[in-house]
Amino acid sequence: MKHGVAFRKLSRTSSHRMLMLRNLVTSLLQHEQIKTTLPKAKDAARLAEKIISLGKKGDLPAFRRATGFLLDQSLVPKLFTELAQRYAQRPGGYTRIHKFGNRPGDNAPHAILELVDNPRDLRFQMTARAVGWELLSKRVGQEDVRSLVATGVPDIGDVISKEKTASLEERGALRTFTRRNLQKVLRFRSEEAVDEMSKIAEDHIDTLLAQPLALKEIATAKQEKKDKAAAFAGIRLKAGQTLPGGNRSTLHLAQGALGKENPGRWQWFTRRKLGVDKSSVWNEL
Repeated sequence: MKHGVAFRKLSRTSSHRMLMLRNLVTSLLQHEQIKTTLPKAKDAARLAEKIISLGKKGDLPAFRRATGFLLDQSLVPKLFTELAQRYAQRPGGYTRIHKFGNRPGDNAPHAILELVDNPRDLRFQMTARAVGWELLSKRVGQEDVRSLVATGVPDIGDVISKEKTASLEERGALRTFTRRNLQKVLRFRSEEAVDEMSKIAEDHIDTLLAQPLALKEIATAKQEKKDKAAAFAGIRLKAGQTLPGGNRSTLHLAQGALGKENPGRWQWFTRRKLGVDKSSVWNEL
């Protein structure tokens, strides 16, 4: 009977497995966002929660246990100062796991393990972009697109502040799912997070408005280039051909002056290249 046998073995001995998880937790506290396989991320998140709880305690036994666990001793002050202050009001749930497809090669499930409310919080970024997309989609159905390109969507910060305190049953500018995510990511953040989210939403709105215009310009440029190439298709030059007003002889072109030989290779491995005389007379067309 398997009494008391828990957690994953990860195809490693106990010493190897514990050292690997300590290394993952140390990297997580250093970078605040790492990518690994899904089973490793789940086990590392469990240990990271305990280490951050030690940092919130702040007493001498917690300091000794954290110092003995982390592989990089320079991260201990960060644990007991910056991270302890960031999660002082949060009762738990300091980590978040995002599934990230499968790894090429062995097809192992990938995941991104990150600390909540870190400077590169993925949930915060995705929620801010969702806010911008929903506000823009409502304005597109009511106003002209050209006026939106010139003015944008105003008062995004006021909308975010209002949605932060609204209940899920109320009707507002955002969907219920987006409002729930907005309230989650802003619950334990400072008031500066509202301004940061509004800025990210404004940037995403500008990107959404600029993409159709950029694609239209690219399509126009491609069509102009295609028309210009069709106009010169009848005078396509052949290899070694000389033109009226050219500066070089046909023999000079046929000897491969445009394709110089690589001095690091033997001459019998190289291939003679024929050139085309592109003089300034024909470039002015």
